[in-house]
Amino acid sequence: MLGQEGCSRGGGLSLTIAQVVQRLKGSGLHSQLERQARGNWEKRILKSLNSMCNELGIPLAQKRSMNEQKELLSKWNEMGTDEPDLSLFRPVYAPKDFLEVLMNLRNPNYENSEQPSFRNHLGLIQVPLKVKNIPELKEYFGELDLNTGQLDIDDSANVPPELFENEHFCIGQKVLLGQDSAAAQQYVRQGCPTSLRAELWALILNISSQPEDILYYEQLKSNVIQHDLLVDSLIYKDVKLTASNDDYYFVFEDYLYQVLLCFSRDTSVLEHFEYNSATPPKSYIRGKLGLEEYAVFYPPNGVIPFHGFSMYVAPLCFLYNEPSKLYQIFREIYIRYFFRLHSISSHPSGIVSLCLLFETLLQTHLPQLFYHLREIGAQPLRISFKWMVRAFSGYLATDQLLLLWDRILGYNSLEILAVLAAAVFAFRAVNLMEVTSLAAAEAVLADLSTLKVMPLLQIFLFATGT
Repeated sequence: MLGQEGCSRGGGLSLTIAQVVQRLKGSGLHSQLERQARGNWEKRILKSLNSMCNELGIPLAQKRSMNEQKELLSKWNEMGTDEPDLSLFRPVYAPKDFLEVLMNLRNPNYENSEQPSFRNHLGLIQVPLKVKNIPELKEYFGELDLNTGQLDIDDSANVPPELFENEHFCIGQKVLLGQDSAAAQQYVRQGCPTSLRAELWALILNISSQPEDILYYEQLKSNVIQHDLLVDSLIYKDVKLTASNDDYYFVFEDYLYQVLLCFSRDTSVLEHFEYNSATPPKSYIRGKLGLEEYAVFYPPNGVIPFHGFSMYVAPLCFLYNEPSKLYQIFREIYIRYFFRLHSISSHPSGIVSLCLLFETLLQTHLPQLFYHLREIGAQPLRISFKWMVRAFSGYLATDQLLLLWDRILGYNSLEILAVLAAAVFAFRAVNLMEVTSLAAAEAVLADLSTLKVMPLLQIFLFATGT
């Protein structure tokens, strides 16, 4: 955690943030230009944060006065009623900024003729990673086929939905009794009954509310009470701009503040950088710039929130009403999955691969639509990117979103996000063929709240030509 010396008013962190220079780990994007692009992006984020510090004259971290601590503690469960002046704060970056960086990734090893097939790729992503084709996706997501029962499918497998739901529910109860994480993971590939989802997800994620877990959460809360971080205001701002304006999630505003403020202080989150190609930002005690023994990670968890970050937590509030349990579930889902949605790497579930998979599916299986949108300046990825970065949170109805997230946990993969994004375009293809501008295409796809996830996925994967 940030030490008291680093957080005090007198000896606060330097306003200049220096990025750690490390060898990039396990990215698979080996070219010098790609490493440079990743490093430049990380520096850009830090520069944005640093500029905000300087403009507002606010330190990165400072100790709260005793009165401030008492006030925050007294309103801990009703922080949503607080209306701090956030007008001068701005998101450090938005998904569209990140997309521009991904569009500029290049691998010079493939610029010539080493992969002639990839030269036919006309999308925005120009890194030739290996992504699955439809036959491979069909095999990988085999349990989603038209002959396998699924929750929320009215005519699945020629079995009356009530009969399937009752039998599936009984099987789910047996899985919970057995406390077998692998069995639970296999089970949720067909969807979770609403009443069992919270326990099944906790089983898959190996989360149990032990006394030490609750104590750990209370320690994080204590750090929030004692120290004020600049990222706190970014978190407040993001919740106000996103979840607070969402018809599904505004009621969870207090929970979101509690979870996200504690998350920012949690140094255990740093462990995911061991298998993440990104590097956590560091800052230095004032006057000790460049001296590693005086460096601390900032924020302590190494994650600078961006516009929409709070939407990773919001849907979980429907499942867990005990703050420490909600916190554990979110942290585990983030370090297993969601960090990949805003990190540059070649992992199959990384955002670069998801973008390429989406574009490849459209170009291969809906070429007329792909070329039409491209010709009118409405590259499909410009529309779908925000869906994938937020794992569709805030775009789908919550019941449909949770069915989608069932499959993320069940298949231990984020690839289904790209498949669903392509399926949405296929579903609206007739309307999209008539548009003549990016704005018109965005209007056609502006509201996804009425879509049914499972029929879209099944039709796209198993009822279209290969």
